[in-house]
Amino acid sequence: MTYTDRTARRVLRREIAGTIGLLTDEHDFRVMRRYRTFTFDDHPTYLRHVEAVLRTRAAQGAHTTIALFDPEEYAAYCAEAGLDPDAPGSRTRFTAELAATGLTVPYEGQPLTDVVPTLIDEAVRQATWEYAATLLARLGSCASCGQDLGRAAYDRARALITRVITTAPAGRRHLVCSVSTAPETLLSVLHADDDEDGTPHLDEAELLEFTSVLALGLATHCPGGLVIRTSAPATPDRIYGWRLRGYGLTPLTAAEVFDAYCTDAESGDLISPESNVDYCDPPDLGDEDPAPGHHH
Repeated sequence: MTYTDRTARRVLRREIAGTIGLLTDEHDFRVMRRYRTFTFDDHPTYLRHVEAVLRTRAAQGAHTTIALFDPEEYAAYCAEAGLDPDAPGSRTRFTAELAATGLTVPYEGQPLTDVVPTLIDEAVRQATWEYAATLLARLGSCASCGQDLGRAAYDRARALITRVITTAPAGRRHLVCSVSTAPETLLSVLHADDDEDGTPHLDEAELLEFTSVLALGLATHCPGGLVIRTSAPATPDRIYGWRLRGYGLTPLTAAEVFDAYCTDAESGDLISPESNVDYCDPPDLGDEDPAPGHHH
């Protein structure tokens, strides 16, 4: 093979985008060790090798994404596709499938210890969204008017979120929505930072999940709340919020917000308030609650 052939192939190798399926925790790693062809002995060594491969690829200019490798999903995938789970080729096919349909994060030279929490956060967010979306879909249609209840609640939630963001002071905004559904409380976070022209910038995936969780709270009348923290240079952070009530949001008083932030959720003990933070009443959303016939 000539020098130019080798160079050409090296160039092409750099242009192949790759995905690696990562076993993020010790439990998942132990599950994979039952396969004879999975040759790693311990999780820390495995992570060190993965990071070395990622760094080498990054140094060569190759683009790699990291996907969350779930051994249970992998076993189910192999059973469905008629593949031998104890074969490297099967793991490769599953990882390629993850790259196309699952959640991935790009590797940009950061330590793997920084990547793992991001991947897990993404997985939790996707699971929360799927759970909320499934419950919304199950609500069906209104018996009296035929309206899709889940879609109506989603549109209502989206309108409320828009009002919350547009009435907030300029700067960075951090929104948290919690809804106490059985068997667990759903928690969702949304960041809305201003672009250079002052327009709030929203991550679409975050917005989708956040809207779905709020919509579920509105539609099912589960207890819940929405709190926002705003930050801008040279001013104290402001924290205020609402509780979910009926088909809308009812303001929390400054004292209620203060109590919520300064009480330990586990023990009920008081926590000292943060310095340079104002716990305040929320602005008026100018939101008219829908007519009684549309409360569903």
